[in-house]
Amino acid sequence: MPIDYEHLRSLRTRGERVQYSDRDTLLYALGVGLGRDPAARHELPYLADPAGLKTLPSFASVLVGNQLLDDCGWNAAQVVLRDETVSLDRPIDDAGALLMDSDVVSVFDAGSSGGALLTVEARARRERDGQPVFTVRRTWLARGDGGFGGPRGTGQGTAGGGSAATHALPARRPDMTHTCPTRPDQALLFGLSLERGSSRRPAPPSPVLDGLCLQGIACLAILGEICDYDHTLIRSLSIGLAGTASPGETLVAELWQDANVVSCRLRAPARDAVVLDQGRCVLVA
Repeated sequence: MPIDYEHLRSLRTRGERVQYSDRDTLLYALGVGLGRDPAARHELPYLADPAGLKTLPSFASVLVGNQLLDDCGWNAAQVVLRDETVSLDRPIDDAGALLMDSDVVSVFDAGSSGGALLTVEARARRERDGQPVFTVRRTWLARGDGGFGGPRGTGQGTAGGGSAATHALPARRPDMTHTCPTRPDQALLFGLSLERGSSRRPAPPSPVLDGLCLQGIACLAILGEICDYDHTLIRSLSIGLAGTASPGETLVAELWQDANVVSCRLRAPARDAVVLDQGRCVLVA
């Protein structure tokens, strides 16, 4: 049966409690590529610090679940993440409890051949004092659910919601590049972060890296190449997914910096393929 537009637009949660530990923070850091070189002292604050771990800004993504869309009527086997934006109000604590408010902010019908586009926004605040921490806006493409009779569109450039990945990369050659090797077991390692807080057994290793893992790899490249590993400099990161990458594959981050805006793209040079595109990172001005 087709998805129900009115039902989807009504979906929301308020005050959903999300608790995480410094073990979750560390596991995520390992899953996106930190910790390969024991001599890399600039990475140590993200891996072992008695005063408290520094937290990668993109960690917000794995703290946001997808339970809001459970049983929403789509064909889950044909759903892929299309793009995501993480916006930070303050650095994420290395451990703690958050209260999450989530809404379906837009649903677009791209036709029977284009699928359905659903955008969900989740806003997190600290449980202890109510201070806002981050907002994650995530757009899914349900490839098997187009033609359901909802508002037509692609979700891009639409007032009131829709896709975040509309950032055009500069026409010039990249200002800098950053090599991002991945591990043969990285899909399994990152998958442990996706299973955080779940009673389900971890899924079998995927033949490709999760899109949120690619987002974390891009974030880490910007952090190391431009921010000198200062996580407090990153205010937001938007990415669009353009392809897949295999565990063990070497990726290259292409970066352009214009004042406090960094544009980014991830390529798999051995295949001459783009796997993450239209990236836009806003730094503290």
